[in-house]
Amino acid sequence: MKRALALLLFLAVTSTGHTQEKRASQWHLQAMFSQGVVLPEYSFVHSTTQTPIQQMELSFLKQSKGNSFWQEIYNYPKFGLALFAGSHGNPAILGHEIAVYPFVSLSSIRRKKYSWDQTIGLGLGWASKKFDLDNNPMNIAVGSHLNVHFRFRSSFCWYLNQRWNLITGINFHHFSNANMKEPNLGINTVSIAFGANYRISPDQEYLHNEIPVHEAANEFAFVYAAGGKHTRALQTDVYFTSSLSFEFKRRWKRKFWWGLGTDLFYDSATEVELSTPGKKSYRPSDDFRSGLHLSQEFVYQQFSFVLQEGIYLGLIDQVNHNVMYNRAIIRYKWNPHFFSHISMKSHLHILDYPEVGFAYYFSK
Repeated sequence: MKRALALLLFLAVTSTGHTQEKRASQWHLQAMFSQGVVLPEYSFVHSTTQTPIQQMELSFLKQSKGNSFWQEIYNYPKFGLALFAGSHGNPAILGHEIAVYPFVSLSSIRRKKYSWDQTIGLGLGWASKKFDLDNNPMNIAVGSHLNVHFRFRSSFCWYLNQRWNLITGINFHHFSNANMKEPNLGINTVSIAFGANYRISPDQEYLHNEIPVHEAANEFAFVYAAGGKHTRALQTDVYFTSSLSFEFKRRWKRKFWWGLGTDLFYDSATEVELSTPGKKSYRPSDDFRSGLHLSQEFVYQQFSFVLQEGIYLGLIDQVNHNVMYNRAIIRYKWNPHFFSHISMKSHLHILDYPEVGFAYYFSK
């Protein structure tokens, strides 16, 4: 979560640059090759990774040209779909991965001959190797074949001519199953990327819009969310989780809102987790946690990405004694009073469980 917060803050600051290019090709085909390392966050990484990781990616992109003022104020982002294949440093234990994910690429700087781009993508991946108590007990990073794949890239693009671009950059990839099956330490990789971009379609003029004046306002929301989790005891059962939240937002800028709120969490896995030797005796009230959070919301039309940092107050975490919690949320507003979202609750970099949420909101 700390990484995600830093990346999103960086995107919010750097995606406001103005283009000096008046024309751009709308459709692109892009191929990238990367080589790097698995981040040594856990001791088992040192004993299992043997070779540098290698990754390949083929992408199909569409360059926005300003069909809405949102595209213009975000400096005409690219939207695309990527097919990814890569290794994890030990084919026998950690295997390989294939992933498909949509992504958005924001140009922090765009000039006539080059651009500096920040790309973020999220989709699904398939792992060829997973944990198996009998056949693959060393793989405590990946507990299921199907996983979530997150990718961030910061890259420079040089425009060679009207058709070809060269690209180089730094990739960060995260691969895990969102704690839907244990074990789930996940795999994080960093790599250096090289590639080429081919402009399929002829250049088109960027469009310019009349951008309405933004009026700051307050927003209030009542949110209910539900999900499920596995325990850390390698059990097959999925335990029900849910939360009730009240949120206050200040629509400070068009692209960025800040806020605070209160949360009440329910976790039915608590009794099982407290049955571990050395834990306190279970009480029914231990299923609940309460807390206060701060939030940052990055807005694009009806979509937004929300980061929350909270602290447990009142009903605290009796299982692992965490003081803070985090949530990363992708949200969509269907109309002026209803939105839905998907979220991931975590404790810093340790994922807890995913949820689907629904809310009534109003502004004044």
